[in-house]
Amino acid sequence: MKELEQQYDLDIHWRSYELRPAGSPPIPPAYMAQIEQGRVIFKQRAQADYGVTINSGPFGFNSRPALILEKYAQAHGQGRAYHHWVERAYWLEARDISRLDVLAEALKAVGLETHDLDTIFADPVYEQQVDQDIALAYQIGIQGVPAAIFAERYLVPGAQPVDVFKQVIERVLANRTEDRPC
Repeated sequence: MKELEQQYDLDIHWRSYELRPAGSPPIPPAYMAQIEQGRVIFKQRAQADYGVTINSGPFGFNSRPALILEKYAQAHGQGRAYHHWVERAYWLEARDISRLDVLAEALKAVGLETHDLDTIFADPVYEQQVDQDIALAYQIGIQGVPAAIFAERYLVPGAQPVDVFKQVIERVLANRTEDRPC
C-alpha cells in the first residue's frame, strides 16, 4: 500500500472485518492445517517478493476490541496511525492484538488517552460502526481479508502482488468519472 500511495493519489478507508466472530465454531484440524500451511507460504512470499520478514501474532483471536478501538481512534483523528501501529505489531512483531494492554499501548503511541478503556467499549457508537462495516462486507461478498475495493466497484480479494493493484488503479483512472474517486 505504501508504494501505491506514493505513486497514486489514493483515498484509503480501512474497514472492520472479523475473521473469527464470537461464537464461531471450532476450526476442524484438517482446515487448521491448511491455514497453517498457507501462513508459511505467505511468509515465504512476503520475504521473497518484498523483503519483508513476517513474524505474525496468534491466529484465531478475538479482533473485535482492536476494531472498536480503531473506530475510537478514527473519531479522534488517529485512525490511520492506530491502524498502522496495530498492523505492524501483529504482522511484524508477533504481538497479540487481542490483549487490552497491547491495544492501550497502541492508543498511547498515537497520542490518545488510555486510562479508561471500559468507557470506550461501553460507547455503542464504535461497536455500531464496526457492525456496519462488517454488514457492508457481507453485502458485497467479502469472505476474507485482505480485500480491497476501488471506486466502489472493483473488488481485489486476497493478498495480491502490487502489479495487480496497479492494473486495477489504472483501469479505474481510465474509466474515472467525477463522482467515483479511486
